Amino acid sequence: MFLGLRTVIYPTSDVEQSKKWFALLLGIEPNFDEPFYVGFTVAGYELGLVPVGDGDGKALTYWGVADADVALERLVSAGAVVHSPVSEVGDGIRVASVLEPSGHELGVIENPHFDQAGVAGDSPGRGK
Repeated sequence: MFLGLRTVIYPTSDVEQSKKWFALLLGIEPNFDEPFYVGFTVAGYELGLVPVGDGDGKALTYWGVADADVALERLVSAGAVVHSPVSEVGDGIRVASVLEPSGHELGVIENPHFDQAGVAGDSPGRGK
């Protein structure tokens, strides 16, 4: 079901400060920069920053899936509880999250633009 890690979201009380810090740390500017979300592409993956008001203050990891609806259904049938239903966040990208049995939030992301070939360390023939 999971195609691999895709995105880690860090909530922040100061998006501008965090954006500057990560830009300095990573040596790159964000590829997406809006007040509600700042995204950096790091070795083919997404590091995102969101205002704390958009979450509970905990980092959230999104796993890539081919179909967010199917993945959400499978997670729920395995005992997870829907935290955020499937929603489109723009450009055909769809996300959802659940609380898995130990209470941790787990996200899934259907991203038709994800470039597996752009992932650092990826090699031909590697399992997906």
